[in-house]
Amino acid sequence: MKTIRLTLAQINCAVGDIDANSRKILYCIEKAKKLKSDIIIFPELSLSGYPPEDLLLKPHFITKCHQYLKKISHSSNSILAIIGSPYFDKGELFNAAIVMYNKKIIGVYKKIFLPNYGVFDELRYFKPGKKSGVLCLPQGLNIGINICEDIWQANGPASIESTAGQAKIIINISSSPYHAGKLNLREKILTQSAKANKAFIIYCNMVGGQDELVFDGASMCFNPNGRLLCRAKSFEEDLLTLDIPDQGLFRAKLRLKGNSKKTIEYFKLGMQFKEKKSFYPCRKEKKLGKLEEIYKALVFGLRDYCSKNGFKKVALGLSGGIDSSLVATIAVDALGKDNVLGLSLPSQYSSPGTKTDALILAKNLGIKFQIIPITDIYKHYLKLLKPAFNRQRLDITEENLQARIRGNLLMAFSNKFNYLVVTTGNKSELSVGYCTLYGDTVGGFALIKDVPKTLVYKLAGFRNKIEGAKIIPESVFRRAPSAELRKNQTDQDSLPAYKTLDAIIDAYIEKDKSASSIVKKGFSETLVKRVIRMIDRSEYKRRQYAVGVKITPKAFGRDRRMPITNRFQE
Repeated sequence: MKTIRLTLAQINCAVGDIDANSRKILYCIEKAKKLKSDIIIFPELSLSGYPPEDLLLKPHFITKCHQYLKKISHSSNSILAIIGSPYFDKGELFNAAIVMYNKKIIGVYKKIFLPNYGVFDELRYFKPGKKSGVLCLPQGLNIGINICEDIWQANGPASIESTAGQAKIIINISSSPYHAGKLNLREKILTQSAKANKAFIIYCNMVGGQDELVFDGASMCFNPNGRLLCRAKSFEEDLLTLDIPDQGLFRAKLRLKGNSKKTIEYFKLGMQFKEKKSFYPCRKEKKLGKLEEIYKALVFGLRDYCSKNGFKKVALGLSGGIDSSLVATIAVDALGKDNVLGLSLPSQYSSPGTKTDALILAKNLGIKFQIIPITDIYKHYLKLLKPAFNRQRLDITEENLQARIRGNLLMAFSNKFNYLVVTTGNKSELSVGYCTLYGDTVGGFALIKDVPKTLVYKLAGFRNKIEGAKIIPESVFRRAPSAELRKNQTDQDSLPAYKTLDAIIDAYIEKDKSASSIVKKGFSETLVKRVIRMIDRSEYKRRQYAVGVKITPKAFGRDRRMPITNRFQE
């Protein structure tokens, strides 16, 4: 029985590092050859990294991609390689799958459906392709090729490739960004595609972090009945190899249907299948639980951001609250305890409990910990400003001074010791502007900016649970959250309970619901309008916030782009 062996190279590519990405591609090709694979598949735009954004506007960047494609093609002797890359052809730029065999580029499939929503801007750079792609291998084996968004279209390229092109295997190369629940959605789409097209669906996804995006991998294969055959690891580089036996894949001769040449580009090659002494079994990595999945995404996102931007160590303000406790714990898991500095910056309003909890957490994590009281600095600020403020009463101005003093000190450590400062603000606070510009918003990476406060508690509890110990002290969970910028302050002095706030934020930001529809869910009209007003007025703060890991379907930044100057009212 004839067997085709495929290797899915789920690799972590750095945007713009064409040389390093090509070395990784070449390494995987050689590994696949040793496995006697017939075909090796790489993710979408794996040569350039994804998304390359305005690098694509540089002609010399595109030229370099083409040069490296030719170099890589020389290694394609005895193996068929499919590589994602930008491709310039006849005055237009395409998001392409480059097909290589026998040391040559034998075909180029050009992505047809270019996403232009959420985090995607592909129409800014690429022209859409016009034809589906089918590889015509010896003995009548036809394989369809398409890219990411193409497979999400019910009557898209996969449908044409399987019907007019008679493809029994469909390969989709992808760079699909992560958000919670995305894997389930992908599985549903790919299952439907396999059943509808009566074909094996081979899905190779990118893995790695790129600014606020995380690509979770989990490359997969489905049989024509829609059953999941194998799945690669999540949030890790992986080589996933599988054998597909004949089972009717091979036919004597291709019979073109109708005007298929008008809709399909056929790539014909005289490929010889390798002899295989044994059948390569499918491997199915476990699917992660929701909290584990999100936690791994945050760890992975921070680690990759640091490594790809040349940071080895991070610093953060360790207040003794739940947010900074979670961020410190994630940082240790991402970079190791020796590479994390916790700075305790107490004022006269800091409670004994938070100061103690910050110290306990630092000891539990084994990180470097330093205490720099800010009371004297704060008092000196007040003294200097007193004449100018003309004895006006204390208000939010003086509260924010404390946050900005802390931001200054954190950035001093960053400059002196090359720490990346990680901010500790969550999505709930950022949504309503409950943060101080140039204060607690200071930093180069906002790790939990897309994590609502209620989820912060769940993730912290999850981390304690898997450790089997209370790394984050129990008192941190029990204490009412507070910025501690005035006496006896709590967050709920200014905000509704976080459970209520997060529900309104989810409806208004994630789901774009109107005020009236949110009120119909049982919330007070006065409260809903107040929260929405706070959200709308805080866009200028969010625009100046650092990038952070996207874990929800609609994160601030690339996903949600609201004008700062905006007079629309709910």
